[in-house]
Amino acid sequence: MGCLSSRPKDAAGNRRRPGNVGEVAVFVPGLRVPKDVDFFESLGDRLPRSLVERLSALRTRIVVMAAQEAPTVTKTRRKTATQHGGSSLADLLQALEDYLPVLLGLVKDGSQLTDKVQFVWANQEDNEEETKMANAWYEVFSVLHLMAMLCLSEANSFLLPKIFSDGRQLNVSEESRRNSIDILLKAAGYLDCAIQHVLPRLPPDLRKDLPVDLAEGVLQSLRMQAMGQSIDLQLRMAMGSPRATLAVKRRLACEMIKCWHEAENNITQYPLTEGWGGKHQLFIKWKHVEAKAAAYYFHGLILDEGNTEKSHRMAVNALQVAEEFLKESKRASEAFNMMPPTSRNPPPSGSMKYLHEKIPKDVSSKVRMNQDLYSQDRILERAPTLPDFAVALKPDDYQLPALDPSWN
Repeated sequence: MGCLSSRPKDAAGNRRRPGNVGEVAVFVPGLRVPKDVDFFESLGDRLPRSLVERLSALRTRIVVMAAQEAPTVTKTRRKTATQHGGSSLADLLQALEDYLPVLLGLVKDGSQLTDKVQFVWANQEDNEEETKMANAWYEVFSVLHLMAMLCLSEANSFLLPKIFSDGRQLNVSEESRRNSIDILLKAAGYLDCAIQHVLPRLPPDLRKDLPVDLAEGVLQSLRMQAMGQSIDLQLRMAMGSPRATLAVKRRLACEMIKCWHEAENNITQYPLTEGWGGKHQLFIKWKHVEAKAAAYYFHGLILDEGNTEKSHRMAVNALQVAEEFLKESKRASEAFNMMPPTSRNPPPSGSMKYLHEKIPKDVSSKVRMNQDLYSQDRILERAPTLPDFAVALKPDDYQLPALDPSWN
């Protein structure tokens, strides 16, 4: 069976949306939430009643929890605890992890049940935009996507400064940054597994009917976003460490460029010009430009350590290019925050706060110290080439869990 969708795939950018989503540290393009399905109607005469009841109970729990959680994901949320001590996002993630081993019984080798249940998911921003597919691999794919989005949302909550009722603000701690790196790499691992091991299992006729949220290029873009933001956090911690050399900082910034470049290349394949899709594109463009500013800044400082006229000239040129990218990043940030659903445009923080303070000062200082070497023509020379580094960080090596023993 195929897919039934109430709207065309390119309508994903034009959804009902909240007026303002608050401050954004990690962009989350909304959740796709499951809708009720009747396992007994499809599987009641094919499986033991106890197994059907378990499948139904596990999925119903997710439906209820996701419906409660989804409206809060695209609004500013600082980390809160549930009565059990964990976060509501973590509880939903655990529910999904509990469901997967049982669900995988429908797709095990030789199973005749893969296409017996019609699974229904909807984007939280438009309940009418439902996607129905009678294929259990579609359900596995959607579960992994939701797990990744929950991780992105959890990382976002860790990276938002805590604001007290009296207006005081507690900055993001080193521990929160480290936790966020782990969570972002986990998100990248879920997406990597979905792309590499689950998407190929869907028949071609179903793959072409997937909503744009689940398009391979969009998922690749999200995966590289998670990687890029992980490296950005590493760079922020390196900036605060007296042991981190300029070479280390430059390498991290260059690795960030590689991640954001790939993310931008993937997402611009799709006609997402407004709404959530357009806002996601602008977020990636903004972060890509920030990475370029950082890379050229540290490259310029390293070049300035040379003793030749050429190295000093290239250093100033690199620093001035960094300053231009810094100005462009301000415009990109404003464009992102102004696009509906609007978001708060806070002062620069993290690595960008450091760069906003350092780049203008260092450019002015280097040009003044070496102005006898420069003419306007020389300043406008092509930017020096950045070194090429492979991305050292890797997504978590997530693999689908073992089949639940109840299927034996």
